[in-house]
Amino acid sequence: MSSRRATPAPATRGKRRAECRGSADYTGGVYGSMLAASVVIGAGSLGSFPRTELVVLLLLTGVVFWIAHVHAQLFGARLAQQAPDRHLVMRVCRGEWPVVKAAVPPAAAVAVSPLLGLDVRGAGWLALCVAVAGQVGWSVAAARRAGASPRLMAATASVNLLLGLLIIAFKIVLKH
Repeated sequence: MSSRRATPAPATRGKRRAECRGSADYTGGVYGSMLAASVVIGAGSLGSFPRTELVVLLLLTGVVFWIAHVHAQLFGARLAQQAPDRHLVMRVCRGEWPVVKAAVPPAAAVAVSPLLGLDVRGAGWLALCVAVAGQVGWSVAAARRAGASPRLMAATASVNLLLGLLIIAFKIVLKH
C-alpha cells in the first residue's frame, strides 16, 4: 500500500472549497461592529482626553466578547456530547475572531484622529462612523460569501445601515 495520498477528484475539491466558503461566518464581524459602536457611545464619561482609553476599551471589549463567544460555542459543543479537542477549540477561536477584528478599525480611527485635527468629540464621531461602516461591510461580505443575490446584499446592507443609524440616534439623544 502506498503512503501517498490520493488527490481528490475535481468534484470533491470543488465541494470542499464550497464547504469552506459556506462555513465562513461574518456574524461576529457584524456583531463586533455594533459592539464597537456601542462602546463609543458609552465612552462619553471617560474624561477630557479619552483617546488612549477609548482605543484600549474598544480592543479589550472586542477580546472579552471574543472569549465569551468562544466559551459559549465550546460549552454548547460539550452539551451536545462532543468533547472539545484542540482542533475544535482552534476552529471556534478562528470562527469568532471577527468580533475582535471589527473593533480594530474604530480603534485605529480614534488613534489617528489627532492627525486629522479632530478633538475628542470628533474622534468619537469618526470611530462611530467607522464602526457603522464596518457593520454594513461585514454584513455585505457575509451575504456575498453565502452566494446571495445583489438584491439580497443590498437589503442586508440597508438593514445594517438602519441599525447603525439607530445607534447614531442613541448617541445624539445621549448628547455625548
